[in-house]
Amino acid sequence: MRGVISPKLTAFLDQANQALAEAKESGISFSAERVRGSLKNLTTFLDEGPEIAHIEDKYLGDQRIPVRIYNPSPNETLPVLLHFHGGGHMCGDVEVYDPISRKLAIAARAIVICVDYRLAPEHPFPAGIDDCQYALEHYKKLLSGQKINEQLFIAGDSAGGAICTSLVMNNIDNDAVKIDKQVLIYPSVDYTMSLPSVEENGHGYLLERDKVVWYFQQYFQVSDLNDDIVKKASPLLGYFSSNMPESLVIVGGCDPLKDEGIAYAKALESAGVRVKCHQFPGMVHAFMLIENLVKEECEKTYQLISEFTQG
Repeated sequence: MRGVISPKLTAFLDQANQALAEAKESGISFSAERVRGSLKNLTTFLDEGPEIAHIEDKYLGDQRIPVRIYNPSPNETLPVLLHFHGGGHMCGDVEVYDPISRKLAIAARAIVICVDYRLAPEHPFPAGIDDCQYALEHYKKLLSGQKINEQLFIAGDSAGGAICTSLVMNNIDNDAVKIDKQVLIYPSVDYTMSLPSVEENGHGYLLERDKVVWYFQQYFQVSDLNDDIVKKASPLLGYFSSNMPESLVIVGGCDPLKDEGIAYAKALESAGVRVKCHQFPGMVHAFMLIENLVKEECEKTYQLISEFTQG
């Protein structure tokens, strides 16, 4: 069933849909440059985020993966949270997501490391996953002199949620990696786009179905999302185990990806994993990036993250 949009977003969506219609009439097609610009434009609805005691930019490993570290309380011994930003595997970076990383550090009471992984189409699958896997295995090298405990959290929205769940799927039998908890915000976990909400919410609610298809085609360098590589990469279609991390899953009722997020939470629960799934009925995909329009929902999201990580 198609979601019912919050009145808070009606004017914003009217404007977005008008711009989309005009672009289509003008024959403007998707491009990496254009979608990256569109994501950055959404940050006009974000404030700068809270002050953080210690922020530092570094590079990790011989690959020189850029990261930004946020330590909200350097005198305390804190857990670590690896933050993987969203953007369809094609957009986003530590600058765009800086306000969210700051708020995650405060909410989780953790040292946040935001990973600036490589993006498609210049670096298609699995380049970004490889960067994040390396960060997962070697993040402690970034934190010399900082006080950390042994707890490790991962968090991501949209494609960042895809990265979190892919890392969990890929490391089920890796004794060298222990993820304690994962936070998934409107995660992308089914690259085949096979569940009903993709069609039901796939038009008029900011994230358009045809754009998602295009994102995935660029990421996997395929034309058909039924390709075996796409199926094997989909965390929802992978193996579930009781030793997957405790999870918080947050979805929007007007998001094309709503059903797959809920299905992932149910699959975790069926495997014996502790999971909490929270739905915001009137919210679109990427609502965390338009915080000034939906402050109450974003504040609630950070509250849920705080209760989950510190509980």
